[in-house]
Amino acid sequence: MHDPRLKHVIVVGGGLAGLAAAETLALPLERVATAAHPACTVTLVEPTGRLGGVVATVRQDGWLVERSADSFFAGRPEAIAMVERLGLRSELVGVDPRVRRALIYRDGRLFPVPAGFRLLAPGRISSIVTSPLLSLRGKLRLLAERFVPRRTADLATVSSDESLEQFAVRRLGREAFERLVQPLVSGIWTADPAQLSMAAACPEFFEMERRFGSLSSGERMRLKHTGGEDEATGARYGQFVTLKSGMETLPTVLGERLHCAGVRRITARAQRLVQTESGWELFLQAVGNGSHAAEVPPQSLLCDAVVLAVPSGVAAQLLAAVDQPLAQELAGIQYAGSAIVSLGFSQSDVQHPLDAAGLVVARTAGRKILAISFSSSKFPARAPLGAVLLRAFVGGALDPTTALLDDSRLQSLVIAEVSALLGIRVPPQFVQIDRWAGAMPQYHVGHVQRIERINRRLAGIAGVALAGAAYEGVGIPQVIASGQAAAARLV
Repeated sequence: MHDPRLKHVIVVGGGLAGLAAAETLALPLERVATAAHPACTVTLVEPTGRLGGVVATVRQDGWLVERSADSFFAGRPEAIAMVERLGLRSELVGVDPRVRRALIYRDGRLFPVPAGFRLLAPGRISSIVTSPLLSLRGKLRLLAERFVPRRTADLATVSSDESLEQFAVRRLGREAFERLVQPLVSGIWTADPAQLSMAAACPEFFEMERRFGSLSSGERMRLKHTGGEDEATGARYGQFVTLKSGMETLPTVLGERLHCAGVRRITARAQRLVQTESGWELFLQAVGNGSHAAEVPPQSLLCDAVVLAVPSGVAAQLLAAVDQPLAQELAGIQYAGSAIVSLGFSQSDVQHPLDAAGLVVARTAGRKILAISFSSSKFPARAPLGAVLLRAFVGGALDPTTALLDDSRLQSLVIAEVSALLGIRVPPQFVQIDRWAGAMPQYHVGHVQRIERINRRLAGIAGVALAGAAYEGVGIPQVIASGQAAAARLV
């Protein structure tokens, strides 16, 4: 039941987490506003003047380029449900069935990920046996995974957590980790697998070991349950979808819906949060007028509650005077940066058939590129007729300096590596560089326990909720879920 005392809520942050929180507060789905329990007034504070956060799309001369995420996982309900609420169901399009596989670059060649191998879980013995990616010794060690004793783990303690590298080497062997798991992981999280927490980043595989004793047994049971329709080749490409007009359509349409619902939008930077006798005061700093900012922002806003849908370091600064231990925990979550260089070529100038969703690069290969997404192979209308669009990823936790190169050097490096990997001998027709400094939260070992401590501190502070990718998932559905959960905590 909605708290009748909750009249005004401020949402700080206009990314998908903040928009989802604002939608839940201003347009409740499971309750009807009445005189006794009115809907809250919502104010959205966003410093950039645009909505969507890292979700952004560029459309130029027939090219459709995603600046960050190009799709989302449809196996969770949150994003799909939002698409349907916004009337965008007809916009959904899946990865082309002809390219639902990934390639791995090593030893100067491109190899397909063994059919049925899903990030950490081997689902088909025959594909492991015939894969040229692994030596005979590596194959035998991977196939012996079913005989590796399960590790009993109580996630209540940090010592029970494992890094993804520790987990993968223990279960699959060092060679399978270096040649299969590490490149696939770098293409998803841009993280250091020696620090990435299994419990936080890959709880499904953690649970698979606990329940079934091995990853191979667990994957076979999963495929049996799905009838084999969700067999992976690196990733579950069959369950990833995008929007025909681009991912930014989602926050744009949601922002319009919130505007029609009376959500006030202020272009300003949140500086400080102070608790008052009746609620909260948020102090603001003007950053210039955005497209929806028809007024000079006030110096501060009063509210009954606030959702902080911002990076954890920003939340730490806002909460420093409210709860120092909480602020310290939030500041302890580290972030990594990356850069995406999108390149357009004439299809006839690319020797590789681009008959996959993309490729990932093993760290042992000595390349700077982490991965290349074959955007125009995955989804329709991403490039002009007769052209192809590729997106190359660099940087991440293990190579932070490459993403910081100036545009000229970064462009030259990426073009040279992409051309070498895919057999291209001409300059690109189209180039776009997108930089995301410190944008990807790193779920280091002990992250689950850190979030538990954060939630315990937060439980003692009435009227404050946190949302975003820093806490319980970096995917679009998880980020939306975090915003909805933050709003639900307040009402």
